[in-house]
Amino acid sequence: MTPSSAAIAIVGRPNVGKSTLFNRLIGSRQAVTAKEAGTTRDRVQHIYNLEGYEVELTDTGGLASGKKDDLEHDMEKQAKIGIEQSDLIVFVVDTIQSLTAEDFEVANLLRRSKKPVILVANKCDNQNIEENMFNIYELGFGEPVLVSAIHKVGIDILEDTMVANLKKLKIKKKTKAKIKAEEESDNLKISIVGRPNAGKSSLLNGFLGEERVIVSDIPGTTRDSTDTDIEYENEEITLTDTAGLRRRGKIEKGIEKFSSLRCKDSIERSDVSVILLDATEPVTAQDLHIIELILKEKKGLIIAVNKVDLSNENEKEYILRKLRRKCDFIPWAPLVFISAKNKKNIFKILDLALEIKASRETEISTSKINSFLKKTTLKHLPAAGKSIAKYFYGNQAGTNPPRFMLFFKNAGKLHFSYRRYIENEMRKEFGFEGTPISLTFRETSTTTKEK
Repeated sequence: MTPSSAAIAIVGRPNVGKSTLFNRLIGSRQAVTAKEAGTTRDRVQHIYNLEGYEVELTDTGGLASGKKDDLEHDMEKQAKIGIEQSDLIVFVVDTIQSLTAEDFEVANLLRRSKKPVILVANKCDNQNIEENMFNIYELGFGEPVLVSAIHKVGIDILEDTMVANLKKLKIKKKTKAKIKAEEESDNLKISIVGRPNAGKSSLLNGFLGEERVIVSDIPGTTRDSTDTDIEYENEEITLTDTAGLRRRGKIEKGIEKFSSLRCKDSIERSDVSVILLDATEPVTAQDLHIIELILKEKKGLIIAVNKVDLSNENEKEYILRKLRRKCDFIPWAPLVFISAKNKKNIFKILDLALEIKASRETEISTSKINSFLKKTTLKHLPAAGKSIAKYFYGNQAGTNPPRFMLFFKNAGKLHFSYRRYIENEMRKEFGFEGTPISLTFRETSTTTKEK
């Protein structure tokens, strides 16, 4: 069977410009880049269209030689998995510097993989290119493609070379019907957020059943936001494991700052955010700040308390009480105890996320809303200072999240506690677990109710 998509991995030693090239090819700042070796820690993947071909492009961590610490070992492991799973490899070297032993080690690794390789000589706009070019041929991959990823030089030639290789691999182009179906896709998008070292990568790996991202006891291991598609209960779900958000005063310039922006971007792109809390630590202002970000973007919310394997039942009850006190402003958010490491209860998160997606898409007829308002206002008459507030009608203004327009006489004088009462009663009546809802109280003097 002819494959309909291609996996292309960008590999090379640290700091040769792999992430800059990755970002240039996909046309956005997906991977974190900086003048620091080892910036990319996990495999960062992005599916994009290359002249009609569906390409899954992977930016791998740098392959380094010599003695490695645990994190460097994990980064190398991820890079090797990226090579193993690819159809085509883009091997990047740096023309500013002479070739190193690491470059030749990477070349030997790629030869053993027996995958087709495109050799890319990056930073070709430097003055040392001529003296370093001769050595590049010693790598054994023929004529290199000269590029400057940062200055957009040679990118079109590289893309032509990639397309030529895809043709040799007999990869089929995407049909217009497939492109249209993907554009109309209604995948559930879930972002996994939380403080550094809360267990986000372990949770994602638990869903996938493989080590897709690096798991480490070092806080802040994940710097990139990693998107992964899975199928669960016949539903397509996109999972995003994000860099941990640090306290605002501790966000460094450069890499950490950009990673925190990527985290916020992942929340914006998601339908449901799962905030992961650590059962062994108290809820902090930092956790509440992340929840505020989710609420600001009006996303679905699940509170997942991780590492419960380290707590007994009494401790879990205590944690639950503390959480409900700290998070009393979001009583509608479901709370689930999990152990990402042992995969305990983790799929309850996906079940809840699917339920929240349905809640966010709920549509309620105007007649049902008006019937609800009549019953609710009779049960508890609205007061507006010396005036009497009176409902006239309501309707739904949109979904994702559900939004409602409620028309009252003297609406501007309604006390916030009464507005909260209306929201609480609406949740009892129609559900909406796990999602914020928007109620807009509008002034009206009409005496005619909308039917």
